[in-house]
Amino acid sequence: VQLQASGGGLVQPGGSLRLSCAISGFGSTAYSIGWFRQASGKEREGVSCISTHDSRTNYRDSVRGRFTISRDKAGNTMYLQMNGLKPEDTAVYYCATGRPTIGLLPDEYDYWGQGTEVTVSS
Repeated sequence: VQLQASGGGLVQPGGSLRLSCAISGFGSTAYSIGWFRQASGKEREGVSCISTHDSRTNYRDSVRGRFTISRDKAGNTMYLQMNGLKPEDTAVYYCATGRPTIGLLPDEYDYWGQGTEVTVSS
């Protein structure tokens, strides 16, 4: 299983970024794909996830209404559209696949990609 995250960068507060996660080699037809982030000196936290079975989604409270998770029809690429970015969104963002429970706990996810760095600063 390989996951490749991309799309990070430097953006001003209030700006937008779209992260992408390319997934390959995953044989299961029903699972969750999640975005997580880890700020410097902090623990990794769940941001959002989506079920490949029925496209149900889940968001952490601090990003709900600003971030939107989606995936392409083939299920090979997942996106995280991030609008209204705030300095506290600064972190390394990771994508991962795991149990089909759309949970936001890192322990529920088994396969991880490398991170892509998002910096929100003026």
